[in-house]
Amino acid sequence: MPITKSAKKALRQSEKRRLINKKNNKIVKAEIKKLQKLIDSNKINEAKEQLKIVYKKLDKAAKTNLIKDNKASRLKSRLTKKLNLKSKNA
Repeated sequence: MPITKSAKKALRQSEKRRLINKKNNKIVKAEIKKLQKLIDSNKINEAKEQLKIVYKKLDKAAKTNLIKDNKASRLKSRLTKKLNLKSKNA
């Protein structure tokens, strides 16, 4: 346990940040899962709308250092690729 006043404050701050990051991470993952379900069930138009939301969430997560920039780019690329393949086949 922290002893000094500044260490106690740092602990409070890191705990608060951890909870915020955990919540935001769950939100991003939930939006991605929602998109993947729409793609798998061939609801292309809804999936395209959901893709916009996912892009926004991933960009925000990368901006706030929740995930790294390259990971956000990689996820966006893979999800878009998956959607495009489904829309061509449908």
